[in-house]
Amino acid sequence: MKNIKYIITVILCLTTILSCEKDFLDRAPLGSLTEGTFPSSEADAIAAVNGVYHMLRIWQINGGFPFLDIAADDISKGSRPGDTQVLDLFDSYDAGIPTNDGLILGWWSSLYEAVRRANFVINEVPNIAMDEDLKSRIIGEARYLRAYYYSNLVRIWGDVPLKLTTEVSATALPRTAAATIWDDVIFPDLEYAIANLPEKSGYDSVDMGRATKGAARSLHAKLSLFVGDFANAEKYALEVINSGEYDLEPVFGNIWTPESEFGIESIFEVGALNSAAFGDLRNGEPGYQLATTVGSPGRGWGFGRPTYNFIQDWSNDDPRKEASILYPGEVKDGYVVGNEANTPDITYDASGTTIIEIETYMEKYWVADIDDNAVWAYNRRIIRYADVLLMAAEALNENGKSAQALPYLEMVRARARGGNNAVLPEITTTDQTELRNAIYDERKYELAHEGIRFWDLVRTGRTATVLGPLGFVQGVHEVFPIPDAEIEVSGGVITQNNGY
Repeated sequence: MKNIKYIITVILCLTTILSCEKDFLDRAPLGSLTEGTFPSSEADAIAAVNGVYHMLRIWQINGGFPFLDIAADDISKGSRPGDTQVLDLFDSYDAGIPTNDGLILGWWSSLYEAVRRANFVINEVPNIAMDEDLKSRIIGEARYLRAYYYSNLVRIWGDVPLKLTTEVSATALPRTAAATIWDDVIFPDLEYAIANLPEKSGYDSVDMGRATKGAARSLHAKLSLFVGDFANAEKYALEVINSGEYDLEPVFGNIWTPESEFGIESIFEVGALNSAAFGDLRNGEPGYQLATTVGSPGRGWGFGRPTYNFIQDWSNDDPRKEASILYPGEVKDGYVVGNEANTPDITYDASGTTIIEIETYMEKYWVADIDDNAVWAYNRRIIRYADVLLMAAEALNENGKSAQALPYLEMVRARARGGNNAVLPEITTTDQTELRNAIYDERKYELAHEGIRFWDLVRTGRTATVLGPLGFVQGVHEVFPIPDAEIEVSGGVITQNNGY
């Protein structure tokens, strides 16, 4: 089904700092590194950077509970009442997110482990005698990944400790201003990656999934939007578009099929493995663990249920709605989706009259295989071309180029309407405010349930309006609480976020 997976084999061990897997090919281990030794060969360098990629796949980073989706307005926790009750606190901010929660701590710790692995490559690979072009590429991959991991840390918690080595400091590091991390680490890392990585077409099929020039430009554009740098958002989004490396999948509903993995719309995605034999080192793809039906056929846990308000707001004339929301009673890949006996068909608020949710699932993450191993073999899309087109449209509009923004918005809507010109009429307004709101709406529906909505609301200043009814407090809930354990271990050097 796939040309390439991030296959897990331990070939690099630096005790508490690194554990690694073989490169992207399914072949025998290349050897091992033990504590106190450092990479000395080209194979070691490849093994080390593969260990940085591996962190994309673990539970707490891209495979586990969808904190950010549940924290937004497009999905609720779902699953059976009482399952993983801490996730209910992300549904409504009224009760407060606990500062001592193990899920938050795992999120923090895993991202810092990923940063340590990237630092190891960035600091040690320059010392290896090897092909210089490959060396620059490997360092570029590690710097792209470090930028990705640090961008998550900064967006989730704001000011965080800045760690650029693999050494364990004798004293706790204080929090560094987020602005410093953006300016001194994240964007310089991406600029290095852009200069030193190949385009997607420059990789052989066995290396699909590695960071590319297009992935680095796309992430730069996405993060530039987050910090309000519309000039760079426009620059890098247009460079991706003009590269000719990407296009839209012709059919919206086919984006998440196995046949489309590493396909024309894929800019960066996490490869998955057709096996559940590696414990917590497996991919943990949300398609299985979260969104997959918990009823019949019972393949998953049913977390991440599209909210009733989101379903009601989404026009039935938009074909993406049917392709994004799976209802009990639907026939999918020959299976009838059934209700789960212990999950209410309809959930009401405390008044007993207002509907909060109905039993549905996120169809984008539907698993087409019933086999216990095959259900793990679904890649996770991190950045796709439609997102970049909408980034370009938004940045152009904010830069006073509304007319130039329209074609990129139309490309996304044209694919969505699927040839039915009676729906999703072309947007023609060049009024900046009207077009801004149209682009926001397009992102809401095109990118629904892809872990993007919460940060879109934060960066555009719409959280109080959209999430206020859920108890969201402006000036507090834009970031999450620092884990209590980290504050305690630091002896108070690391301080808590405001309001927690």
